Amino acid sequence: MGRGKLRIYLGAAPGVGKTYAMLSEAHRRVERGTDCVVAFVEHHNRPRTEVMLKGLEQIHRRELPHRGTVFTEMDVDAVIERRPAVALVDELAHTNVPGSRNSKRWQDVEELLQAGIDVVSTVNIQHLESLGDVVESITGVRQRETVPDEMVRRADQIELVDMSPQALRRRMAHGNIYQPDKVNAALSHYFRPGNLTALRELALLWTADRVDEYLQQYRGEHNIRSTWQARERIAVGLTGGPEGRTLIRRAARMAAKGSGSEILAVYIARSDGLTSASPKELTLQRTLVEDLGGTFHHVIGDDVPSALLEFARGVNATQIVLGSSRRKSWQYIFGPGVGATVARESGPDLDVHIVTHEEVAKGRGLPVARGARLGRSRILSGWLAGVVAPVLLTLLLTALDDTLGLANDVLLFLFLTVLAALLGGLRPALASAAVGSVLLNFYFTPPTHNLTIQDPRNIVAIVIFFAVAVSVASVVDIAARRTHQAARLRAESEILSFLAGSVLRGETTLDALLERVRETFSMESVALLERTSDVDPWTRAGSVGPEPVDRPDAADVDMPVGDHMALALSGRVLPAEDRRVLSAFAAQAAVVLDRQRLVGEAEGARRLAEGNRIRTALLAAVSHDLRTPLAAIKAAVTSLRSDDVEWSDEDHAELLEGIENGADRLDHLVGNLLDMSRLQTGTVTPLIREIDLDEVVPMALLGVPEGSVVLDIPESLPMVAVDPGLLERAVANIVENAVKYSPDGTRVNVSASSLGARVQVRVVDRGPGVPDEAKERIFEPFQRHGDAPRGAGVGLGLAVARGFVDAMDGTLTAEDTPGGGLTMVLDLTAVPGLAPAGPELPAEVSS
Repeated sequence: MGRGKLRIYLGAAPGVGKTYAMLSEAHRRVERGTDCVVAFVEHHNRPRTEVMLKGLEQIHRRELPHRGTVFTEMDVDAVIERRPAVALVDELAHTNVPGSRNSKRWQDVEELLQAGIDVVSTVNIQHLESLGDVVESITGVRQRETVPDEMVRRADQIELVDMSPQALRRRMAHGNIYQPDKVNAALSHYFRPGNLTALRELALLWTADRVDEYLQQYRGEHNIRSTWQARERIAVGLTGGPEGRTLIRRAARMAAKGSGSEILAVYIARSDGLTSASPKELTLQRTLVEDLGGTFHHVIGDDVPSALLEFARGVNATQIVLGSSRRKSWQYIFGPGVGATVARESGPDLDVHIVTHEEVAKGRGLPVARGARLGRSRILSGWLAGVVAPVLLTLLLTALDDTLGLANDVLLFLFLTVLAALLGGLRPALASAAVGSVLLNFYFTPPTHNLTIQDPRNIVAIVIFFAVAVSVASVVDIAARRTHQAARLRAESEILSFLAGSVLRGETTLDALLERVRETFSMESVALLERTSDVDPWTRAGSVGPEPVDRPDAADVDMPVGDHMALALSGRVLPAEDRRVLSAFAAQAAVVLDRQRLVGEAEGARRLAEGNRIRTALLAAVSHDLRTPLAAIKAAVTSLRSDDVEWSDEDHAELLEGIENGADRLDHLVGNLLDMSRLQTGTVTPLIREIDLDEVVPMALLGVPEGSVVLDIPESLPMVAVDPGLLERAVANIVENAVKYSPDGTRVNVSASSLGARVQVRVVDRGPGVPDEAKERIFEPFQRHGDAPRGAGVGLGLAVARGFVDAMDGTLTAEDTPGGGLTMVLDLTAVPGLAPAGPELPAEVSS
């Protein structure tokens, strides 16, 4: 059972006529004989909509009590049990009453599609998840009911129901949308001309981008690459704070502006433990990114700006989206921040967008824990605070003639020691304690300017100062190490969770996994090496990145996997603590490689089974279809050799004609069988050369009845790169099939046209056509669609034609003929810059 098709009527605002258009479509389908039912449509007491419901079968709704009131919702089970061809489901973004089968109506629609039922639905542009923020800023109303953009984008057809703001306001004023008592409030608030104009622009732009996606898909299918625009990849830098969801939605809107854009959300886990991220918030942001069609990445980096830029360049990102800093004004004394640093160092190849949000300048909330692994700038700051700052403080205090007293002097030096511990860790703090003790002794304890101490109480003060300074530095260092360990363990657990999920889902390819290894550990290249025994050379089972190594000993890091497999990384030497996660990646790489090979073996077994099926069908064809023309030939020959019958000249000629027709038919059947055997064994080797279509196609029409085909090949077509013999045989089989299924008195049209770097030959018939689910099946060997008689052939013509076209790097597909029938589209490679040569044919000839 195939998946049903989804058609969506998209509107800019309530009242533009989405439901009316959907019901009109239902009436048209019912008139054509389609089994169409109303699964859930709410007319909202609109007379015209209510009238449109008449004449359509409506599925009984399910009643659900909630807070003393009975509500009605769509009965999914009843619709599936009724199993119509098409179901109408209004208001795709609707939230179901608690106690329903699903929380959202779009989830109900997904079940209907999975059951093979086509669905026609409606939704307004303001209900798309990625547009929630911008719609709120325009209208002042936050949409609580939303539908994931991916659900709408996956629709097989989207139709925009458009209406100007003035016309919509007139419809509102006439009472066609809301009740009269609500009209004035609606016109003065949500339905203001400015709001409606902005919403209409959003709907038009979103639909235009969707049309651009269809066009890009078509160009990809026809190998038209010369006109593709550059692909936008937007990296979103997340901190784990509440502003992340705003950044993700903003990036989704930016991605929607250009077709083919991609969103990559990245959270940098600083290996020094500098993080205040909420695991719950990160989970919500990961879900939001995936709902909007993007991907979530977790990367470990010592320096956040450098790691973010390295990630962005590694994935070929073109834009980076960051949020305005949450730091308070005084916190900028510690540095310019991540956003300013990334913008300064991004270079000309990356655009950096700083997005404002509600959390700007509100602080980070939790205190930032300093870790054990510190960057060079922080270590330098720690040494300056621990060694240089005490000297400057001493100069300042001596200039003031030491009016503060020894106790206050000790506290000031203790502050510098704590500051050095916070900035640079244990070593700068110990140095600060030693330097501070010497300076206190030399300058501030009598007798001054020598290292002797006269008062024993001053000795106690200095000793206590040194002990407190060392204790504080040790505590800060221990806390930093614990925080660093917790950050690493959390990052490792998320990475291991990703690996476990990929194992269960079986969705990660070897190249994708190796790329994740390279991305996680910031490596230049990663290779999975293997060998069959201890003495055999190493071979690469898979690799990513430039210049991957060929031997484990040539890599910066190698992780053995069993006896004869290893994961080799080049770029930098990893610390020992990273090897635990790397070993998990290595084990998963081995599992993925085994899975890929098992899939390959399964595919080989499938091909063997297909070969057995074809051989069985071939025996059936030989036993029946080939014997039919042989029996006719033998009967005619036997009649001619009979001595007891006197045959007239007309009878004699008719018997000879029967022998000739049977021989021709037998020759055609045997030729197709031999061609199919060549395709199955892979012995078809096309001899590609440049040729005009008008040299090949007319030759392919010699075997069809005269006057049954109209040929239209323009003189301006470029030459094509094909094997003339294979092309002639393919076209002959296609045309013969079209003529066979065309009604008497109608002719098959064979035309050609150029499109970019391709040339298309279209064979159009007016026969019964083929349903969508059978359009691929007709190209399988020994398949005959419909009620074709056994004598019509063995069902190899189209299979041979597609095989020959594929061998020439072309495509052969089936489409519906407008007005009824089937169109075969043969797509071939054009020779650039070469005009047609040889004799010219008229624009239209009949065969």
